[in-house]
Amino acid sequence: MAKAIHMMIRVLDEERSLTFYRRAFGLEVAERLDFDSFTLVYLRNAENDFEVELTVNKDRSEPYSLGDGYGHIAFCVDGLAAEHKRFQEEGLAPEDIKEFFVEGKLLARFFFVTDPDGYRIEMLERHGRYQ
Repeated sequence: MAKAIHMMIRVLDEERSLTFYRRAFGLEVAERLDFDSFTLVYLRNAENDFEVELTVNKDRSEPYSLGDGYGHIAFCVDGLAAEHKRFQEEGLAPEDIKEFFVEGKLLARFFFVTDPDGYRIEMLERHGRYQ
């Protein structure tokens, strides 16, 4: 059976992205691989072994165009309101908390935040299918 192990995004400024992902999600560098024209940085936290792979192309000076194909990555937490407050205190500019209902039942409580390269990230409260 296949197992999801990482998702990759291209970033312009490695340090700026490392700072964001550390402050927002507690992700630390699991491995950093430096090549002639690019660097791969794998991030993870103690919660699991799924990683966010940052690809830094060394000759890139212009921000990436995200196009209309990228959606988002999602993380879940136990206390969404506390995380939202922490994001605000960290200056990460989270959007408002929203609730999504299906047939009158709560499906999800969530908010979005945008990383330094414009990638949207969803923070979900652990509930139902979002564990």
